[in-house]
Amino acid sequence: MRIWSLHPQYLDRQGLVACWRETLLAQAVIAGRTRGWDRHPQLERFRAAPEPLDALGSYLEGIAIEADERGYRFDRSRIDRPAARQAAALSVTTGQLAFEWGHLTAKLTVRNPDLLEVWSGVTTPEPHPLFHVLDGPVAGWERASEEE
Repeated sequence: MRIWSLHPQYLDRQGLVACWRETLLAQAVIAGRTRGWDRHPQLERFRAAPEPLDALGSYLEGIAIEADERGYRFDRSRIDRPAARQAAALSVTTGQLAFEWGHLTAKLTVRNPDLLEVWSGVTTPEPHPLFHVLDGPVAGWERASEEE
């Protein structure tokens, strides 16, 4: 499971679709509709939010907006709290964004080098609209070696 802190504009088609699908799974876990993945570390930051389902709704809305811009149709009726666009921002660290940027660029090197070229000038990637950036190291919940 990868719920990117990076802005969804950087994701290729496969990454965007996977992020949507995996965040819907995270939403189902947090809502108590499924037990799979209930201890996944990627869920820690959403569980720590004042309103976890609002945070996930806001996150999913950001993914859906990017999908719209690309001409894809993601089914917004699957978002439990679609009106949560105004959910309080969560924080992400500069170290986490840098880590994810390295992870994504490694994937794009293999999967979509043309898109990687588009983003080659990016030194500091933007976060997903749900997040505000703080200085700091890679998040304690990050366990990239256990996934993907």
